[in-house]
Amino acid sequence: MTLLEVSELKTWFETPAGTVKAVDGVSFSLAKGEIIGLVGESGSGKSITGFSILGLVDPPGKVVGGTIRFNGEDLRAASEARLRALRGDRIAMIFQDPMMTLNPVLSIGTQMVETVLAHRRMSRADARAKARDALGRVGIPRPEERLDAYPHEFSGGMRQRVAIATALLHEPDLIIADEPTTALDVTIQSQILSEVQGLAAEMGMGLIWISHDLGVVAGLADRIAVMYAGRIVEEGPRDDVLDTPRHPYTSGLVASAPIANERGKPLRQIRGSAPSALHRPEGCAFRPRCDHAGDLCVNDVPETCAAPRRWRCFYPLGSS
Repeated sequence: MTLLEVSELKTWFETPAGTVKAVDGVSFSLAKGEIIGLVGESGSGKSITGFSILGLVDPPGKVVGGTIRFNGEDLRAASEARLRALRGDRIAMIFQDPMMTLNPVLSIGTQMVETVLAHRRMSRADARAKARDALGRVGIPRPEERLDAYPHEFSGGMRQRVAIATALLHEPDLIIADEPTTALDVTIQSQILSEVQGLAAEMGMGLIWISHDLGVVAGLADRIAVMYAGRIVEEGPRDDVLDTPRHPYTSGLVASAPIANERGKPLRQIRGSAPSALHRPEGCAFRPRCDHAGDLCVNDVPETCAAPRRWRCFYPLGSS
């Protein structure tokens, strides 16, 4: 059953220098219990896509086109009061920096209890018990005791676990995770990824995992959507995308991963850098960096081919 359906989403920023088309026609869907990895370089529009779904884009940014349907409800038509009711309850977000979620001057317990009471009518004792159970679920030892601690008393990994526990408080239908393990060491990162994957399966929730690291989503996601210059350029089942990439950009990301390179040899890399959102080239945005570009790429933007395996490319890899 489809949980989230995003169609032709466009989020633009009007600046004195011109219009920044941060998200420019993004479409994807997510089923209940499914994990999709949204991957791309910095500035590709992946985080703005997540903020757009939640209605958290601040001026001068604005969603100017497309539809966002959550459990059949049109979120673009929803009032701010309705969005506030959904955020933190049926849809939750985990940020890259847990201190964007946690108030440094309040105890963990106070913050989590207030989060519970914002969406549920229950006693503070019951809310505290719910918060304690959420901390235990993400692997924090002595959760009852840790409720009385403050954010600065936790390590970075533990603070991120608290942020994840807070997102799970109401067992939401959808969680949007914006690079939440980027700043953690690989051991803690691996533990959290494993826990999140297990919780998503156990609770049947949909998860959008936003990351610049293809290796992270390779071990987590059911499907991968690769973003470049505000658009999804390839999407499909994880193994299909990683084993037989059709878009040259996806192929470059896969080839540049350290595990794909021979020890002692220079890392392979995609030449050049991503274009400015203000000054994207005509035609295919990836053309200046692409070794497979042809005449069609100069002036025309490729359309997305039909699902379930989708890509935007006039000369896809593996085609005759």
